[in-house]
Amino acid sequence: MGSCNIDFIRAREREPVCFAGMRHIFRQVGICVPIDSDEIMMPENSKAGKYLRTAQDSCQIDLSPIYGAVHTLPAVTLQVASQSKLEIVWDQLVRQHHYLGYQRLLGHRLKYLAFMRDRPVAALSWSAPALKLRVRDNYIGWSSEQRKMYLGRLANNSRFVIFPWVKVKNLASHVLALALARVTHDWEERFGRKLWLVETFVDPARFKGTSYRAANWQFIGQTSGSGKLGKGYVYHGSIKEVYVYELEPRFREKIGCEKKSYNLFHRPSPSIKKVEALQMILRHTGWNPDIVPWMKLTETDVELIADELIQFHNEFHDCFGRKEHLRLGLAYISGLLSNKEAKSVEPIALEFLDENAVRPLQRFMKSYRWDHEAMETNHQSSLARTIASDDGMITVDSSESAKKGKESVGVARQYCGSLGKVDNCQSGVFVGYSSGKGYGLLTSRLYMPESWFSKEQEQRRKDNLVPEDIVFQTKPQIAGDLIDKIDKTNLFPAKWIGCDATFGSDWEFLEALPKGKYYFAGIRSNAQVFLHKPIVGLPPYQGHGRRPCKPRIMKGKAFTVGHIAKSKRCVWSKVVLAEGAKGPILADVACLRVYPSRNGLPQESSVWLFLRCTTDGQIKYAFSNAPENTPLSELCKTATMRWPIEQCFQDGKSQVGMDHYEHRSWPAWHRHMIYVFLALHFLLRLRIRLKKNSGTDATASADTGYSSVAVQKPHDRTCTGNCKIPYKEKLCCLSLTQEKTAGFDCRWVKDPL
Repeated sequence: MGSCNIDFIRAREREPVCFAGMRHIFRQVGICVPIDSDEIMMPENSKAGKYLRTAQDSCQIDLSPIYGAVHTLPAVTLQVASQSKLEIVWDQLVRQHHYLGYQRLLGHRLKYLAFMRDRPVAALSWSAPALKLRVRDNYIGWSSEQRKMYLGRLANNSRFVIFPWVKVKNLASHVLALALARVTHDWEERFGRKLWLVETFVDPARFKGTSYRAANWQFIGQTSGSGKLGKGYVYHGSIKEVYVYELEPRFREKIGCEKKSYNLFHRPSPSIKKVEALQMILRHTGWNPDIVPWMKLTETDVELIADELIQFHNEFHDCFGRKEHLRLGLAYISGLLSNKEAKSVEPIALEFLDENAVRPLQRFMKSYRWDHEAMETNHQSSLARTIASDDGMITVDSSESAKKGKESVGVARQYCGSLGKVDNCQSGVFVGYSSGKGYGLLTSRLYMPESWFSKEQEQRRKDNLVPEDIVFQTKPQIAGDLIDKIDKTNLFPAKWIGCDATFGSDWEFLEALPKGKYYFAGIRSNAQVFLHKPIVGLPPYQGHGRRPCKPRIMKGKAFTVGHIAKSKRCVWSKVVLAEGAKGPILADVACLRVYPSRNGLPQESSVWLFLRCTTDGQIKYAFSNAPENTPLSELCKTATMRWPIEQCFQDGKSQVGMDHYEHRSWPAWHRHMIYVFLALHFLLRLRIRLKKNSGTDATASADTGYSSVAVQKPHDRTCTGNCKIPYKEKLCCLSLTQEKTAGFDCRWVKDPL
């Protein structure tokens, strides 16, 4: 005889805690339960009906597995657990082993425990059905008045779990059959009403519904991904499969209704034109519920999203040569915005088109003749009307996607930022734009490692449709070309150009940037600088050997920026860099004028060295060629303006499948990235519109732009941080003007090291 040790965690529903006789109750049902008063802990300020927790907060059971076939093992018996000595056992087992856990069931409820002799093997429950369910209501065919009258004749199989120590084939369908055989009688006996139909929901991301099909349940369609909240419905994006079982074959005759004709997946009839059919599908698709994170989407909002997306994509109709291309493109961007886990060509085609569209969609991304460069230009023009601002920043960064194999264009062993190590991956250079109005990605180009331009790779370049005029360029060289291209459009006015250390460490890149713009460039900790401009000259001739011809440092010393940051003479100012979604973003900053060392010699002009220490102790370093009288507040704000491109990468990979692609060719990679840009552009437009409709500030959130402030002590008005701020002092806002910082002497009083 097996035994279970169960520590009681939760009291019975709607009742205060009651432990008297608990040990006696469990012994009566053949389960050993060690309950001591010292094991039970009440949470602070607990109220009747709240959960209790034991010291271990766990269920210790006999984990010895049960193997075999149903017909070779002891008979399975089903016992009602509701309002019996078994109910607390059912609550604990379901809470611990069902993936949804256990909360109070709605309406009338009936719980069952399945046993093999004295060992529990399964648990299931019946409770109130869904108030409204489109596929079920169409399946039944009743009217809204009939639904109100006869909804009590339905029950929902709200929980069903086979315990993990049970490895018995076909047990699930067997337990379901036993439950269906008696639920009608038990329900009528307890609640005075006979059931006619039962329903259940299956999460297709976790289960295939095999046990329900084996027990003769009927699959009738999918939910819309919405749930009831208060008086309305909100969209959560978790689409479930719906199964029903008819306990009373003549239930429609008793209701007085007839079954309506409907399609399991809400697809329109084949006679509708393909483009119109896809537009109708989009109204019922599974959208990502995080598209607008600050609000709960209703079913009306979901239809609005579909209509908005169709109108948005139609703005680019001139880029397509045929209507079929427009349809394929609409399906592709819809797939990127959906809540599907896989967002490559095949899953998108199967979800939004059909199985015959997989190959056409692949060709659409690789070889079909449509002008993706014109689409990028239109995207930039449209985005500029939304976010362009005189105080904006053009940003550049690289992003990598891990890949297996050697056939994908540009793949090689190189540093992969997403993995944090050298691995097989593809890398692209991306240019974005950020301002107080919002941010977005503008253009990109795939980085081709030098090894791809060898003669051995010539055939592979042809197979991947790499243009013949493409030559090897470093990432900073690619970035320079892309920035120059964006600057010449005159669509995105910018005072700043921001980049990380990959580009900021390349002086040729920095010097080739468009004139009239200041850079704010990340650098590495080993970058060397001079705190004072050293004396440079030719060393005196020693009378033998060759005469010196290369200038050297005669007086002065270079330090790494990492050493300067660690120096006790480096005084930090605590500031609030920005207002984040989870509160203010704090940092310690220091700022001073330095002369960067280039090949051991000082640069002719000085630049700002901006040091930022985050709350986790990590220090970031940056150079800026901004004027000497630039306020610290402006440099702090500029430091935050490069963050949006990283947010674009995060949103792109987490929401719109930026790294989900399985394309191998050069055109397909760039076309995929353009659609990622469009998807992010659409999300920005949608969020701004919905925020305006909700009466909130559309530009104040980190979702659409950035909110940056420089917060520090009032007396700390310089960019050098000479006035040390005690960390415990209260912070306050400060607007630093040029007049307050003009003419400040940026020299160190003493050698900092």
